[in-house]
Amino acid sequence: MKASTFVYPWDVNGDPGAPDRIAALGVDQVTLAAAYHSTRALTPRHPRHRVVTAEHAAVLYPGDPGRWTGRALRPYPAGDWAPGDAYGEAADALARAGLEVHSWVVLAHNSRLGAEHPDTSVVNAYGDRYPWAPCIAQPATRAYLVDLAAEAAVRPGAAGTELESLGWYGFQHLHAHDKTGGVGLGDAGHYLMALCFCPACREGYGARGLDADELAAAVRAALEPLWRGAPEGGGTAPSGGAEPGGGWADVEKLLGEDTAAATRAWRDDTARTLQEAAVAAVRTAAPEGFQVLLHADPVAYHVGANAGVDPAHILSVADGVVVPCAGGPGLLAPFAEQNREGAVIAANLTVVAGMGGSPGTLAADAARARELGATELRLYHAGLASDDDLEAVHRGLGAL
Repeated sequence: MKASTFVYPWDVNGDPGAPDRIAALGVDQVTLAAAYHSTRALTPRHPRHRVVTAEHAAVLYPGDPGRWTGRALRPYPAGDWAPGDAYGEAADALARAGLEVHSWVVLAHNSRLGAEHPDTSVVNAYGDRYPWAPCIAQPATRAYLVDLAAEAAVRPGAAGTELESLGWYGFQHLHAHDKTGGVGLGDAGHYLMALCFCPACREGYGARGLDADELAAAVRAALEPLWRGAPEGGGTAPSGGAEPGGGWADVEKLLGEDTAAATRAWRDDTARTLQEAAVAAVRTAAPEGFQVLLHADPVAYHVGANAGVDPAHILSVADGVVVPCAGGPGLLAPFAEQNREGAVIAANLTVVAGMGGSPGTLAADAARARELGATELRLYHAGLASDDDLEAVHRGLGAL
């Protein structure tokens, strides 16, 4: 199985040994961040530093002034954590070590954008804004994301790209000193908290026969038992409450089938058309043979870094998907069941023990992922892993 590991430019730049060390793991490829959100990251082996603080979402290369001049929404340049063409410098070094380089592009996840342009953010049923979550229904935001995808993906020397957060973002977000875990919302609660009520979304609901004010009131009423400590999933349904873990059935119980379906129709169409536009823009900018993958979740109403998608649709748009497998490989099957010839179905395995990963079971985890349809592996994350983790990865890949 072809294997790639995620890497940040700051893991490589300034560390002459990093490219060969990564190549020695046994990976064929690196997925190198070109546009990334704010983060605080360890660099356990770097000769000059141990912690990198990326203060805001940024592009890690010089943006094209001709594309962005005069536009209110445009990408932010990185600070001293990734100066100049940090992506290009790292990509060149990794390529010299014999590694194929693909760009890693984070799109609809940008707290600075939300802080400086608050009208772009998702607004929940209570009127609270999510500054980390640009609303993908807004025309200006969609245009920004499509252009960013094309620019950040097609970097010199890149053989492909992986597009993350190309869809709706919601309540789930690790913010600075995050203190939101006191109430278990469950699958349905998180969907309700993700419903946006910005002007564009209110208009979208109206086009599908919903009154936005009535919908917001219904969402608040459905969530109220959760704030009082009801089991995850709800508790206001006529049948006596939704069952924890019931997924979409819980949403239907809480909102009613017709109302729930109308919200899905608006959100699904909005996400699908954005994904189609972004992938098309990347293909237009890219050379022939350039691979385009999406970080994706096969449950279409899910939100976050792994955008909820319809497997059949997304595999007709992109060359494949990168599927989160930190909780097990079960999400691979809905994509594999499409039997789409040539599609990449990459199992994303966490190999940092301190972040809940299991580098020591990589060979077994990869074998199980292959049984469920994985064609490739993604390993998160070579730059964050300890020496022991990397040694376990080397052994695991060697056993495949």
